[in-house]
Amino acid sequence: MTQDLHTYKEIKQQPKVWLEACEIILKRKNEIKTFIDKHISEGFEIVMTGAGTSAYIGDALEPALFDTRFRGARAIATTDILTAPEFYFDKSSKVMLISFARSGNSPESIGAVKAVEATAGKVAHIFITCNAEGELAKRKGDNVLCILLPPETNDLSLAMTSSYSTMLLSCSMIANIDNLETHKTYIRTLSECVRNAMEKYENDIEQLTRRDFKRAIFLGSGPLQGVAEESRLKLQELTDGAVMCAFDSFLGFRHGPKALVNPESLMVYLMSPKEKIRRYELDLIRQIQANNTVKASVVVCLKDPGVPADLCVELGFDEDIPACYGCVAYVFTAQMLGMFKSINSGLCPDSPSVSGNISRVVEGVTLYI
Repeated sequence: MTQDLHTYKEIKQQPKVWLEACEIILKRKNEIKTFIDKHISEGFEIVMTGAGTSAYIGDALEPALFDTRFRGARAIATTDILTAPEFYFDKSSKVMLISFARSGNSPESIGAVKAVEATAGKVAHIFITCNAEGELAKRKGDNVLCILLPPETNDLSLAMTSSYSTMLLSCSMIANIDNLETHKTYIRTLSECVRNAMEKYENDIEQLTRRDFKRAIFLGSGPLQGVAEESRLKLQELTDGAVMCAFDSFLGFRHGPKALVNPESLMVYLMSPKEKIRRYELDLIRQIQANNTVKASVVVCLKDPGVPADLCVELGFDEDIPACYGCVAYVFTAQMLGMFKSINSGLCPDSPSVSGNISRVVEGVTLYI
């Protein structure tokens, strides 16, 4: 049964573990604040890193952290750092490296840490990880801050779901550590709204995956482009590549990628909470609806924007929730799309890779450091 799947449990537990992560970080507020204050005051550049889904956390947060202590943080994947660290750092560099890692054991996570330490002049580390037994979680030192998340975020299924969302939110909370007591209200609201939306739309999402779409395109603006990037991966990996997926920004999509739209496409629109941004997004949606035939369309939004869609997932929270928190609410739709499409394709979402091309922890990488 669906309820017995690790993937299902890990998707549905997200609102609960977000609250648990908030309590973990609040209990360590003084320690975290002291570490951040020290390195920011000394001019350390903030770099967010990870591989695959963990890299996409940084891609979403880079624009979302604009009004936090981490404004100006760069997202650079471990896979890019590892191959050519000199592109990004030299001996004059002072780097606070924020590593996102579900297991903390992937070759690129470990290799990127070593590569930055060998290339930059000074390095401090914040490890945000889900595995107490991982190599990153075991690293110690005055220049190391490890944020260990609730153990259930160490997803047992192949696809990262609660690990992704909880690591993203945890970095956002750390970036707002000075105001986290008051921001706890945002996390509570987010948790409640996403829990309600999951219950309300689960059956509708499952029914939609019975349609025979062969490709899916996820669009988002700003932080939601990063969430679209992760959403793209969830549906693609959970269907073992049977559904080919793409992502882009709403405005960027017109510049060539729009050629992907065909009658076998599922369009998923992650709509901005900001009215001035939605104007651009609505223009593109209407253009696609006027000029293209697609298998189905899904709108994920705070409130129904009034455009025709096969499914409108309303999240229901207020647009005043900071983007670095609110953006994570959009991802469960793709997680459920991927899980149910996997089931309806005859696969097991917990281990969908019949081809064997992907695994829970990446294998086969030789480190040349």
